[in-house]
Amino acid sequence: MLTRRILVALLSLTFALPGWAEARLGDDGLHKQDWFLDSFLEMPDDLADAAAEGRYLMVLIEQAGCPYCRELHNVNFARSEIVDFIKQHFVVVQLDLWGSRAVVDFDGEAMPEKDISAKWGVNFTPTTLIFGLEGDDPANFFEAELFRMPGLLKPFHYLASLEYVVSGQHNEQPFQRFLQDKFEELEAQGITPDVW
Repeated sequence: MLTRRILVALLSLTFALPGWAEARLGDDGLHKQDWFLDSFLEMPDDLADAAAEGRYLMVLIEQAGCPYCRELHNVNFARSEIVDFIKQHFVVVQLDLWGSRAVVDFDGEAMPEKDISAKWGVNFTPTTLIFGLEGDDPANFFEAELFRMPGLLKPFHYLASLEYVVSGQHNEQPFQRFLQDKFEELEAQGITPDVW
């Protein structure tokens, strides 16, 4: 027979393990985070606002029923080191790959989410796009995009991708070289990163 203490301990353990927690689903079937920006979906304004705060604009494109999107939320976004880094350096806007909300692109053209996803060359989910102001205001998507994470990256690689942009290394070297340098640096410290 379960005692009250055992029951309380089991319930506490259930809520304490982030892998067991499910991300909150919105009415649109997309996984939601409280720290996502509730935006008017005007990309030039969102980028300008993010830059004024010294941050980058992250656009996360997902779709309902996507198991890899669920994994991104339940695994990567369950890690405080990732979420804290995102909150410090990025403003996050979520788009639906098949959505119909109007989005204003960097070139001023307004279109549904599904059309802007196609225009931006997004073919699968999740796709994380990072935009920034490096010089003048970008005239189009190609000038604004700094880095793209197509598909689900495991937590180590996801965080490394964010660090790659924030450190400015995206202007200096390819991402694979950045990762290799990061592995070598960790090995020199006697650390074996958990990449899976």
